[in-house]
Amino acid sequence: MKKETVATLHSEFNAIVNTLDDGRTEYWYARDLQKMLGYQSWDKFKNVIDKAKDACENSNVEVSDHFRHVGKMVSIGSEATRSIEEIMLTRYACYLIAQNGDSRKEQIAFAQTYFAIQTRKQEILEQRLELEDRLQARAKLRESETELSKNIYERGVNDQGFGRIRSKGDSALFGGYATQAMKDKLEVPDNRSLADFLPTITITAKNLATEITNHNVKHNDIYSENAITHEHIQNNKSVRGLLVERGIKPEELPKAEDLKKLERKVKSDEKKLIKESALPKMKK
Repeated sequence: MKKETVATLHSEFNAIVNTLDDGRTEYWYARDLQKMLGYQSWDKFKNVIDKAKDACENSNVEVSDHFRHVGKMVSIGSEATRSIEEIMLTRYACYLIAQNGDSRKEQIAFAQTYFAIQTRKQEILEQRLELEDRLQARAKLRESETELSKNIYERGVNDQGFGRIRSKGDSALFGGYATQAMKDKLEVPDNRSLADFLPTITITAKNLATEITNHNVKHNDIYSENAITHEHIQNNKSVRGLLVERGIKPEELPKAEDLKKLERKVKSDEKKLIKESALPKMKK
């Protein structure tokens, strides 16, 4: 996501925040959020809200603490007004809505991070968005490698064979450094995956090469460890060639932050979000 886009969305989302009389508790109106998230239809947006409520309930969190139905008076012309449905949403409620929204929308991607952390500072949001990109890239690589493992297992290659194929692919991508050699170079613990310490661009490169291998193994019905290894090496060489052509040598990029630590941070942020963003209980 471009910095200009982040700056624009940051300004727009900050403009619709409200604060209770205590000066501390923030909330958003659902109809304001609907516009910010790019939903034209209230009914479609209500479907997303309902999914978010289900997620809240499934997490054993009191829904009414984060989704509060209120009426809002709107003008209908000639000085006449009528009441429409409105919902007060906490930061956690907005976060759940973003998590259940259309991920293809740029506004949704921004909102998932904006509401996940208790800050409205643009520079911190930009840093977190970059880290979220790494998490998403890692998840895609994990999926494509699982698919590759399944594909080659069906063709008679065992787990040890998969490890050899992946390592030789890494050697082609990293200019001669096989998986263990790259782990040694970046000082990655033996019991951890190399990909957890790679920058986003390298994770994406590994995923692209793996996806191409998956496609060709199935489409061309490639069998035997040697044939699949050759295919995977060629795909990693091709991806490396593109990177080097643009001045990027994957083996020379610095080690990135441990993704498992980031995942723990994300979970910790969510717990704080639930605890700190709840609306005060309604007086009976």
